[in-house]
Amino acid sequence: MQCPFHKLAGPLLAAALGSALGGCLHYQSWEPEVTVAPPSADGAAVAAAHGWGQTTVVVGAQLVPQMVDAEDGPYLLDTGDKLRIFVYGHPNLSRLYTVDHQGMVSVPLIGDVPARGRTSRSLGRAIAARLGAQYVKEPQITVDIAQNRPFFILGEVRSAGQYPYISGMTVQEAVAIAGGYGDRASERRVQITRRYNGIIEKMDVPPDYVVQPGDTIYVYERWL
Repeated sequence: MQCPFHKLAGPLLAAALGSALGGCLHYQSWEPEVTVAPPSADGAAVAAAHGWGQTTVVVGAQLVPQMVDAEDGPYLLDTGDKLRIFVYGHPNLSRLYTVDHQGMVSVPLIGDVPARGRTSRSLGRAIAARLGAQYVKEPQITVDIAQNRPFFILGEVRSAGQYPYISGMTVQEAVAIAGGYGDRASERRVQITRRYNGIIEKMDVPPDYVVQPGDTIYVYERWL
């Protein structure tokens, strides 16, 4: 006589396998957020954290198809930006300021104020808070960008160096400002290095790509 357990074993095993396979079919793999940055010295991926604490995976720029475009968001201040700061009723504080290499703006009475990564409006609120805390009653402040930070161009151009940024300029126009292509320059693509919100990105772009303030353009040498 056959044990009742044997009659149930087959259906139970089939149900268990079906449940396991069903779970696999419904499983969805996750992908880490990828942020572009220069590869580490040994070429391995490294980890980086945004200012708000989110950790992302940073890989070599050649693996990521698209660079973050600064035009997609508000303009963020950085080293080299010249600012016109006006403090109503206080002409001794109202003047042109430059964001220094540490990303700071040095304001009389209150000292260095962090500017890098901020919008001009956010910087104005920070300055007003410091002045209002001790020196100026209900300060009214406006911050305007008097001149964008310069761009840099290197490689196979006639006059490599630092140049004032012109709004809306393309790589081709930047090359023209630098005296044109050198004799051995590749005119089909260049490399742009861009820092956006603390993340450094590198990408090869065509000549009609729009340059942003602070970009470093590198014109490749033509091998053939």
